[in-house]
Amino acid sequence: FQIYAMPVFDMIETLLVKQLNFKPSMILRLFTRTTYVAFTMFVAIVFPFFGGLLGFFGGFAFAPTTYFLPCIMWLAIYKPKRFSLSWCTNWICIFLGLCLMILSPIGGMQNIIKNSKDYKFFS
Repeated sequence: FQIYAMPVFDMIETLLVKQLNFKPSMILRLFTRTTYVAFTMFVAIVFPFFGGLLGFFGGFAFAPTTYFLPCIMWLAIYKPKRFSLSWCTNWICIFLGLCLMILSPIGGMQNIIKNSKDYKFFS
């Protein structure tokens, strides 16, 4: 969460300082980060199928950028010998990342559909 939230924190703090003329301080940083974390916690509590949403969107965004795109770039840049250990390892990571990218949204959507059938907000 912290790694992916850091750009959001920076964007919010930059907006507050540059456009709304807030003074950059530790209090501003503490307030904006706490507010953002509280908001995401509220969203996670309100939607019991939040894990399904994470799986659904994570399959499209997280799996490619974390698992197989770096391996493809590494293979394109360094061009290791075919069937060497690093070549095989990268192709295994590409295959597993591709499987994760395909299966994760399917599982997330199934979870969302299953949980949303009998869900009532704030009941």
